[in-house]
Formats: sequence, structure tokens, C-alpha cells
Amino acid sequence: MDKLGRLKRILKRLGGVVVAFSGGVDSSFLLKVAGDVLPRKNVLAVTAVSDTYTPSELACAKKFARALGVRHRIIFTAELEDKNFIKNPVDRCYYCKKELFGKLKGLAGRNGARAVVVDASNLDDKKDYRPGSRAKEELGVRSPLQEAGIGKNDIRRFSRKLGLGTWDMPSMACLASRIPYGEEIGRATLKKIAKAEEFIKRSGIKQVRVRYHNDVARIEVEKKDIKRFSSKIFCDRIIKYMKFLGFCYVTLDLEGYRTGSLNEVLE
Repeated sequence: MDKLGRLKRILKRLGGVVVAFSGGVDSSFLLKVAGDVLPRKNVLAVTAVSDTYTPSELACAKKFARALGVRHRIIFTAELEDKNFIKNPVDRCYYCKKELFGKLKGLAGRNGARAVVVDASNLDDKKDYRPGSRAKEELGVRSPLQEAGIGKNDIRRFSRKLGLGTWDMPSMACLASRIPYGEEIGRATLKKIAKAEEFIKRSGIKQVRVRYHNDVARIEVEKKDIKRFSSKIFCDRIIKYMKFLGFCYVTLDLEGYRTGSLNEVLE
């Protein structure tokens, strides 16, 4: 059986699911397949809103769920009320996921005895440092994409075949992932990062991370976009806005965008 077939079989066996739905490439694909193989009343998409999640991401999630015709709920999580999360230790993601999955488990309990909480972790996520996986294990959250052996390239390929507009969407991640471990996480910092990234995206760059190093904004873009910064006019616009936000120095990372670059210090 192929990977997509395995995923469908896994979801059918679960019977009913509460999908942790961010609106990104992975969770959109998982939600689509769940909606195709299960009765719609047995599928609930849940999007968690907090200071670590941008309004544009929420708008995408709402639009996608509405187009699929699946039930969609918006909940609010309170990571920034957890002192363990605010301190930003190397296992920060554990506290975030524990807050999220705890609330989803509560919803699953009210959604029917057979509802299982699922997330969209894929096979490639196992290659990176993912402390949130511990929260999944503790709370019994399933990862059907991993179980089916599906990686990121598979997800994009299957999504394109299914006609999903999300197939070539840039990878998304919690805004807190831009802040180095040990640096305290605050609402003002998260908003600053979100505004910086939105401005660069509006300048025509699809995939971007603005890593926060106090006075320094370290910009990561895909290598094909690095040449854009050879234009003085383009750079001056970026620099002017970054300084308006409060950064003193603006740098471009010549290694380009890569997932979890702040985890490199752990190696």
C-alpha cells in the first residue's frame, strides 16, 4: 500500500479526530484527507490563537476550513502565562504543546468517545530537535503522517495532486522559534518579529525568518532570494523599517533559511 493509502487506513481506524490545525501545509493536508475518509461529523479542526500565532495565519486557516466544509473551532492558548515558557528553556516547545494538547484533549472528550487528538508532525520532523513530542506522548496525541511514513516532500506532492492551494505555501512556525534559548519571551518582542516578517513578505519574499538577537535582526531567506539584497534600494527599504521597529543592526544570514536554525547551538 502506498503512503497516502496508509494514511487513509490509519485515519479510518481512528474513527473520529480532533485535528490540531494551524492552516499550514502539513495540517491542511491532514485535515483534507481526514475530511475525505471520515464522516464530517467525526472531524473537528481546532486552531489555537495566541501571541505566537499571526493574524494572517489565522485568516488562512479559516479560509481553508471553510472551503473544505469541515467544522472549525478557534480556541485561545495561554503560553505567555506559563513562566516556564516565558523563560525560553531549550525544551520551551514542550510547555507550549502541553498547553495546546491539553485543551484539545478536553475538546476531544466532548466531541465523542472515539475522537482522537491528532497533529500534523511529519516524518522529517524527527530529524530536528522537537521537545514538544514529549507532550504528545504524555497526552496520547497521534501523528498519522509520521505513522504513514509521510515527509514534507510527500505532503507537497500529495497536496498538489489533491488540488490544494497550500501545496507550495512557505513553512510556518511559532513566532517564539525566532528567539534564542534563554532569552525571555514577551508580547512586544513577538509582535516586533511578526511585523518585521510581514514587511519582508510584502516586499516579495515568500519564505523568511527574522531571528531576534536583541538589537540585531538576523534575516533568513531562501538562497535564491539572497540576490535580492544586492539592490541598494531594496536593502534601504528593509533597513529603514527594521530600525523603525527598534532594531539597531540588520543582518542577512548567508546560509539562508533553514528549519530550526536556533537549534544549531545545541549541536
